[in-house]
Amino acid sequence: MRKGFALNTLASSNNTNAAASPAPAAHTGQFALLGQRRFAPFFWTQFAGAANDNLFKFAFTVMVTYQLQLAWMKPAMAGLVIGALFILPFLLFSATAGQIADKFDKTRVMRFVKTFEIVIMLIAFWGFLRADAVVLLGCVFLMGLHSTLFGPVKFAYLPQVLDSHELTGGNGMVEMGTFVAILLGQVAGGLLVALPQIGHEAVAVSCVLLALVGRGVAQVIPRTQATDPGLKINWNPVSETWRNLKLAHGNVVVFRALLGISWMWFFGAVFLAQFPSFAKEVLHGNEQVASLLLVVFSLGIGVGSLLCETLSRRQVEIGLVPLGAFGMTVFSVDLYFASRGLPAVPTMGLSAFLAQPAHWRVMADLGLLSLFAGLYSVPMYALIQLRSQPTHRARIIAANNILNALFMIGSSVIAGALLGAGFTIPQVFLFTGIANAVVAFYIFLLVPEYLLRFCAWILSRLVYRFKVRGDEHIPDNGPALLVCNHVSFVDAVLLMAASPRPIRFLMDHRIFRVPVLGWLFKLAKAIPIASQKDDPEAYERAFAQAAQVLREGDLLGIFPEGAITRDGQLQPFKGGMKKILDAAHAEGLAVPVVPMALTDLWGSYFSRVEVRDGENVAMVRPFRRGMWSRVGLNVGAPLPQAEAQPELLHRRVGELLSAG
Repeated sequence: MRKGFALNTLASSNNTNAAASPAPAAHTGQFALLGQRRFAPFFWTQFAGAANDNLFKFAFTVMVTYQLQLAWMKPAMAGLVIGALFILPFLLFSATAGQIADKFDKTRVMRFVKTFEIVIMLIAFWGFLRADAVVLLGCVFLMGLHSTLFGPVKFAYLPQVLDSHELTGGNGMVEMGTFVAILLGQVAGGLLVALPQIGHEAVAVSCVLLALVGRGVAQVIPRTQATDPGLKINWNPVSETWRNLKLAHGNVVVFRALLGISWMWFFGAVFLAQFPSFAKEVLHGNEQVASLLLVVFSLGIGVGSLLCETLSRRQVEIGLVPLGAFGMTVFSVDLYFASRGLPAVPTMGLSAFLAQPAHWRVMADLGLLSLFAGLYSVPMYALIQLRSQPTHRARIIAANNILNALFMIGSSVIAGALLGAGFTIPQVFLFTGIANAVVAFYIFLLVPEYLLRFCAWILSRLVYRFKVRGDEHIPDNGPALLVCNHVSFVDAVLLMAASPRPIRFLMDHRIFRVPVLGWLFKLAKAIPIASQKDDPEAYERAFAQAAQVLREGDLLGIFPEGAITRDGQLQPFKGGMKKILDAAHAEGLAVPVVPMALTDLWGSYFSRVEVRDGENVAMVRPFRRGMWSRVGLNVGAPLPQAEAQPELLHRRVGELLSAG
């Protein structure tokens, strides 16, 4: 969906390269993508469309709120009505749009959609000249249809032209660009519509010009290969909508990410839909103040989206999602306290509004809650793109759009009901912030991977300075056995931080008794293993579970030394690894073995460096090496399982350790 204003704002905003796709260039950062044809024309097409969406809809919303006197649509309800009408096509036609995007060349579809936008804006031109709210409401619905068709194409195009290490940065650039476009479109819409005598004409001309620019840039987007050209389109929206939802539900991780994104749209829609009324009735500001709030919100989203690549080290880092959810709640609740009880004063212009210190706290809360919303949403979009089957990816995105539409219509209904029941706008914000905390807690209980990755992110960025080399050797898909030296109690957590995919670990059963870490490893579904001598039944059960992990195409991590080193030296590898590989070979599985070496971790708080009462112990003297001590992980090239003998792997891991 392209992001636009209010419910409609949010609605208007996914790794396999197609054979016909442009070859990816060497990646030097997310901004470098703007110099590459595989990304830049698409980016500017999306940018122009988002700007046009928001110029049109915000100008129309301001017209209804400040200029037109409509008995059948009160100003306080204008954002909700316009938003719900814009969202309706997503609910009705997303399933069809997903099929079209999977069946046809996505570039061809984008060009058709941008031509359709020109037609809509010509109708809107006439509506603005006549100040005809009914015609403009019709154009809102048509722009919703336009964005419904564009959404699946947009998010399915990215993983066809970007590799897995570029997805977070690419999505961040799209999010940033979209919200900058929102910012410019909304500011322009608010300013143009307020021009004396010529406001409506200026908006009408600008909308048509932006549509023409978008269509011109779309012509330069490189052609892509259709991912499922043999697909037979089901034109029944009801049955196809149900089929898309079932298809998405088939991948539990992806489906729950869809729910998480849809909740974010619910959350953001509540805020954005109320900005004109919030500015007028609570902050006592004019149209310029309403535009300022949107500037602050859009800049926050853009900054948060760009931060994702830096904070995630160019991988799909869903550990940022809990951080984003926490910030969304904290600053939405504080927004309630910052905005309640502001004195009633005559309507202020921009300079008078900025002269009040209390208003700066309001703007800080808006900017920060939107920044954390960017941290929340970008990793989820990249996760869906990375883990969706390429032939069905656009239909998965269509299912996402359907869920988004349902959640945003729900937000419109609930916010309207709260306002109708006598809630103030700040109280609606407070309710939404508290609800966000409850929903986020529930999602993270359902999908512990988010919390696990968050813990790994904290450890690798705030406790240690963690540098990973060779992470491109970790396979993007399919089973693999990760073999690493064992230095500390947090080795598994650091490996989680280095991998874009979840890892199941085979670990000594005694580590599960360690406070906090034991709970964390149980949450990660680590497989406890005891020695064959101590517990033969648990020993065999652990290997059976390890084989199942590989059968399911997942990553399995093991520490073949069998225990944490007590002297910092690499210990001999035990034979359990060969048993796992033999079992995989017997089932016909091709399992590459990836050697890894954790460096500079010996001597840290979590390693057994201290000797007390003749025993090597860990987790004493927390600041023995200070804060943010440097540690690393070196990842070697995978070995075919036929060559992966314990002696050879021991030598490879030793070489990686020597590399520093």
